[in-house]
Amino acid sequence: MALKGAIIPVTAFEQNCALLWDDQTMEGVVVDPGGDVPRILAAIEGQGIKVQRILITHGHIDHAGGADELRAALGVPVEGPQLADKMLLDNLEKQGAAYGLDGARNLVPDRWLEEGETVRIGALDFAVLHCPGHAPGHVVFVNTDERFAIVGDVLFRGSIGRTDFPYGDHAALLAAIHGKLLPLGDDIQFICGHGPGSSFGHERKRNPFLVEGMG
Repeated sequence: MALKGAIIPVTAFEQNCALLWDDQTMEGVVVDPGGDVPRILAAIEGQGIKVQRILITHGHIDHAGGADELRAALGVPVEGPQLADKMLLDNLEKQGAAYGLDGARNLVPDRWLEEGETVRIGALDFAVLHCPGHAPGHVVFVNTDERFAIVGDVLFRGSIGRTDFPYGDHAALLAAIHGKLLPLGDDIQFICGHGPGSSFGHERKRNPFLVEGMG
């Protein structure tokens, strides 16, 4: 697999900001720069990555709070999430103040994403899937040829995204996981917004939130 990656935990939430790049061209992306932008820039420089764009899975502070600052530093576009998360991106500064996180900036992406579109990471195209529930405009990025996905806070090892926000929708989140992600195949590996990654098969068989009530 030509795609290489590194995880940079950022903010007090230990969010998995991801660097993904083509190991031949060294062109790549930053996914979900929630904060600690100097640390992200140092990792980019250390790996020698030529960042092409910044991808955002959803509008929560720990995933998007540093995107505007990073965009200004790198001079690259921000793509994602889906338009339904505009209300969250318009209030990143308020989110930051509420959680005691300094430096967050409100964000207007250069490109909103819709299901059926693709985003480029290195030489690979990733399909965009709209997977609401944790956040209304949450998107997931999947390359089925490489059997790899970037799922943000939709799915975790042993858990799923929280839905106790005013805009949360537990049923919609489960519908997205069961209807859009798991059918892609048990062998698809994923990185998520917090904690270790996993595979769709492992979670389908062992994640208590997914096997509950399935007999």
